[in-house]
Parts: sequence; structure tokens; C-alpha cells
Amino acid sequence: MSKPVVAIVGRPNVGKSTLFNKLVGRRVSIVNDTPGVTRDRVYADCEWNGRTFSLADTGGIDTGKGNEILSKIREQAELAIEAADVIVFITDIRTGVTSSDSEIASMLRKSGKPIILCVNKCDSVGAPPAEFYEFYNLALGDPIAVSSVHGHGTGDLLDAVTSRFPPEENDDGGNDLIKVAIIGKPNVGKSSLVNYICGEDRCIVSDQAGTTRDAVDITVENPLGRFLLTDTAGLRRKSRVEDAVEHYSTLRAQMAIDRSDVCIIMIDGTEGFTEQDSKVAGLAHEAGKGCVIAVNKWDAIEKDSHTLSLYRRQLEQDFSFMAYAEIIFISAKTGQRVNNLFEAVCSAAKSNAMRISTGRLNDVLSQAVSRVQPPTDKGRRLKIYYMTQVSVKPPTFVFFVNSKQLFHFSYQRYLENTIRETFSLSGTPIRFVVRERGEKQGG
Repeated sequence: MSKPVVAIVGRPNVGKSTLFNKLVGRRVSIVNDTPGVTRDRVYADCEWNGRTFSLADTGGIDTGKGNEILSKIREQAELAIEAADVIVFITDIRTGVTSSDSEIASMLRKSGKPIILCVNKCDSVGAPPAEFYEFYNLALGDPIAVSSVHGHGTGDLLDAVTSRFPPEENDDGGNDLIKVAIIGKPNVGKSSLVNYICGEDRCIVSDQAGTTRDAVDITVENPLGRFLLTDTAGLRRKSRVEDAVEHYSTLRAQMAIDRSDVCIIMIDGTEGFTEQDSKVAGLAHEAGKGCVIAVNKWDAIEKDSHTLSLYRRQLEQDFSFMAYAEIIFISAKTGQRVNNLFEAVCSAAKSNAMRISTGRLNDVLSQAVSRVQPPTDKGRRLKIYYMTQVSVKPPTFVFFVNSKQLFHFSYQRYLENTIRETFSLSGTPIRFVVRERGEKQGG
């Protein structure tokens, strides 16, 4: 399920970044009295009353003409507003309602999004000062008095924010739709693949990198099932994400990964593996998604009888951190092996959602321990009392042992390989949690 997005907006120097840092619980945004310090949008996860959401800090919206940088900051903020589910509009009790506040309020009303009006720098405890009631003139409903420095009023603010979220999606209930995010660097052929699958030009295809700006959702159905394909903007290195639209596109791609079941990681076969391919794949791996690696433009490579096996062996080394992911050599242009790609996606989705009974797991564990004895250290041997699966997407297993220190990485890898082989857990990362007997479950 995708997390709601909350954007904090307002004119410069009203305390947006200070409030952002207070809500996320750590210093993420730069705080300075100089207007315009926050230029790009900054995102962090925030949680309140069991709801997790992405909080976006934005640069101050300057309604004057200003210079080029100020116009870029305004563009960033407008894009954050477009991406947001809820908008927190911050004003300053010390300056009162300004003409810029009125212009921003007018712009926000046109967005049609839920808006929470926040009056910042109400630092004294108790009833707000008389100046507070002036902010009703912005016609955005009841304002909320907050001190971003001291934290007063932030609970009321978060209550108001979460009450305006869309209802939580229920991922259970037999929904057979497999959500697939197609991710990769710019210009590796993501849109071409979607167009081939759909049999029509649903996405703009160009040799110019960055053609796809937004994430595009397309539902397709074939003999293997129903799929929601998300064609995402190419993910560049952060140093190369320069303009405002690209920042917005990157956010959309990361959100697509978050709500997907399986990620197709596309690389350019004519270019080969790059460091950026590893970073893109790492986003899907860390998110615990099912993964398939698609090597595109295979039709454009001169081949002999050894090319495929040599290329595959090299990629297995390059993607050693996700050895579970199947590698498919495709051509989005001709459709070569695209059917195989869907088979791998189905397998990865099934593995990612697989639940295994505790009895079966412990039977496998007992046999594995009999074959290869657990490690010892200074005469003390590791004892694994039992294991159980605690969650899916990705499959996560808890081991109860006599000593965490004795449960070496190499033995964990042995057990992981055994579990994968026994239960055919291909295409998905799996997580191990190790607890000593008597350790509290919430740790």
C-alpha cells in the first residue's frame, strides 16, 4: 500500500523546516533564519496513531517576481502540492496575515486538496493570543496554534492531518491483481516495454533521457493473470537530479516501488551493468519487494554461443546482493522473451507473499541442523530452539536461539539457501530476525 503524502508549504521563514524536523523526530531539513535555505523538497517518513505517511518539506513560496532561484523554489512547492494528499499551510503569528499568505491561500484552495492551516510560533502555553483569530480571514477553516520549536500543538496538528487521509487500502481479500513497478536508469526502454505489452503507444518513447516524467499506471491481462504496470521515470544519481520536475519524478518512482508487489529492474544490455543499476535495484531490495532483472535491447547485441552464459555469469556477480532475482534477457522492441518475464513476475509475487506453517519450517530446520552442525565458539555451541514466520512481503522469519553471537552470518546463509530451495522462494528477499530465549518480542 502506498503511503499518503503530506506537504508543508508557506512563505519563506515561517518555520516550515523546524516543524518538519519536530514531526519526523530528527534533524533532516536545514534550519536557518535566512529565507530560501530549503530549496528542494525533503521527504521523510512520519507515523501517528498507527498511520505512516511521507512528510514533504518545501522551499518558501515567494509570490513576488524574484530571481530564477526563487521561481524554481516556487515550482518545487507547486509540484509537492500536486503530489500531496494533504497540505499543511504554515503561517507566522508574529507577522500576522500578509499579502503573500492570502495569495498562497488562494492558490491552495484551487488545488482542491485538504488543507490544514497552521499558525506557527505560538510559543506560550495556554489560550492563543488575540492575533491568532486574524487567520480566520484566510477562509481555510479553523487554524491550529503550534510552536515548532517547543512542540506545542503538534499532536492536534497530526490528528487533523491523519483524519483527512484517504481510507487505508486492504491488501487482503483475494485481490489477484499483481502490482508491478518497472524501474531503472533513464533510457533503458521502460516505456517501450509497456507499449509492447499493451500493443499500443501508451507511453511516450524517445531516445532523449527523461521523457517519462510521471509514473503511469496501466492494467493489463494475459493468460498468466492481471497486472497493474507502473512505468516510472528513470532514476538518476542524486547529483544529476537538477530540475524541479525530475525531483517530482523521482518521488513518484519511489512511491511506485513502495506500493508494488514486484519490481522489474531494467538495465541496458548494450551498455552493461553500472553502479546506478545497483543503486536502483537496491531500492527494491531494501523495500522487500519481489524482483526480476530484465536485460533489455538483447536483440541489438552481437552474439555467439557463449555470449548469454558469460553475460549472465557476470550479472550474477554484479547483483550478488540479490542472487534470488531471476535474470531475463529481453527485447522490448521485438517482444523477445517478454512472456518469460511475466512468468518470472508471477513466481516472484507468489514467493514474496508465501506463508509457511511453523511445523513445516521446524521440520526443515531440524533436517538442516542434522546435516550441518551449528557453529561453536570456545566450546559453546549454537542452539536453535525453533523458528516461525512472522510476516510476508517479504517473508520474515524469527529464530529463537541461545546466543545471537554464535549465529554466524555463514550459518544464516546456509539456512536461507535451505529454506529457499525447499519452499521454492525465488524472486524475493527474505528477512531473518534472531532473538535469544526470553527476549521480548517487541525488541
